[in-house]
Amino acid sequence: MPDLSPFRHTSWGLTACACALIALGLAFIYSGSHQMGKDVGGAYVMRQAVWALAGLVIAGLLVMLDYRRLAASAFILYGAFIALLLLLIATSDPRRGARSWFGVGAFAFQPSEFAKIALILALARYLSRGDMPRRSATYLGGALLIAALPIGLILKEPDLGTALVFVPVIFAMLLTAGARGVYLAGTLMAGVLSLPIGWAFLKPYQKLRIKVFLNPQLEPLRAGYNAIQSLIAVGGGGLRGQGWLHGTQTHLRFLPERHTDFIFCVLAEESGFMGCVLVLALYAVIVLIGLRIAEQARDEFGKLTAVGITVLLAAHVVINIGMTIGLLPITGLPLPLMSYGGSSLLSICICLGILQGIGARRYIF
Repeated sequence: MPDLSPFRHTSWGLTACACALIALGLAFIYSGSHQMGKDVGGAYVMRQAVWALAGLVIAGLLVMLDYRRLAASAFILYGAFIALLLLLIATSDPRRGARSWFGVGAFAFQPSEFAKIALILALARYLSRGDMPRRSATYLGGALLIAALPIGLILKEPDLGTALVFVPVIFAMLLTAGARGVYLAGTLMAGVLSLPIGWAFLKPYQKLRIKVFLNPQLEPLRAGYNAIQSLIAVGGGGLRGQGWLHGTQTHLRFLPERHTDFIFCVLAEESGFMGCVLVLALYAVIVLIGLRIAEQARDEFGKLTAVGITVLLAAHVVINIGMTIGLLPITGLPLPLMSYGGSSLLSICICLGILQGIGARRYIF
């Protein structure tokens, strides 16, 4: 018989918020895609629902699994996903200019979504070691080396948005682990000073995205089109929105990537400011519960893993919504639990399952 006792100590508030976001995602995926053709919206919703069900089942299994077993296999998982990223770059065909997906029939598998989890586990395993001075430069350097390899490979795809989301996660975990603030500040300063060098390595379309962020009218019908249309959609929602299935930017097909990266724009246009506040409140509850789980974790590995997962989720939300309202450059990051996409949804469900397992076991051992 499986051990069901951890479920007595899980945070049902976190589960309820996650399920509510998945349900809202299904509704707005349909709204954003049904005008593409007969039964297209329904097909997208059915696929997303299957992925959601699979994700919730996997999350449940992870709650029953003692998360300390993940510590023992953290570096194995890390190595496996490094190998997958290398294989991806070497063998996959470019999609939209990037080698980010393995194609499996009608489905696509994105290893970088799961590499985020592997990196968090590997960093938590390394940072929770007791045989190294926490405030030494060597301690920090080792963590940065662990992070550098997957980030470098993801940049090679190229997928700048996914690579950038690692930055707040790594710094939050290092800060929690007790790394010296002066070293972290020095690392951050070095990163800022190296931005001119990094600019030289960006692809032309990546440079154009940054230029368009600074001036959306630079190419209003080409590179600046997405940014302009997303702002129109968000602003068009007003206080109460135009109503489900009635968003003009969405249903006249002005808004691009409506069911994936720009699903927040569909939400804003059709449910207005009130709907946006509801969704932000659901994310805020998940983040607050995640931070509480981290604070109450019984061991260092659990605390660091919970911090990494919580900051990862928060960073995704901030970056995705920031790009849709013109506060950040467009990066192509999905909105967790709401954007259409199996890899993203499954990876977030895995994260939440691990987080729930950490929270439940503070009462068990």
